[in-house]
Amino acid sequence: MVVLITVLHILVCAFLIIVVLLQSGQAGDLAAAFGGMGSQTAFGTRTAATMLTKATTWAAVIFMLTSITLSVYTARRSHAGGSVLEGTRSAPVKSAPKK
Repeated sequence: MVVLITVLHILVCAFLIIVVLLQSGQAGDLAAAFGGMGSQTAFGTRTAATMLTKATTWAAVIFMLTSITLSVYTARRSHAGGSVLEGTRSAPVKSAPKK
């Protein structure tokens, strides 16, 4: 089960990267780099959702669900339930020479 969720998570990650990179940015010209918005509104123009934005939304939702599922499963599988540093020994403390 974990292997299936991990493989799905990796595939969704790759798909999400590709879909985000395919989208064109809003106000991505040189003026936007220096704070000039021109005639654009604060959050860009209101347009209908394209296929890429819908794919990005669904990929992000699936990414979040697989991330939460994997983290919950890992937390339940942990044996100790305590600190990560429980099995390590601390180094001896070196004191500064006295004058």
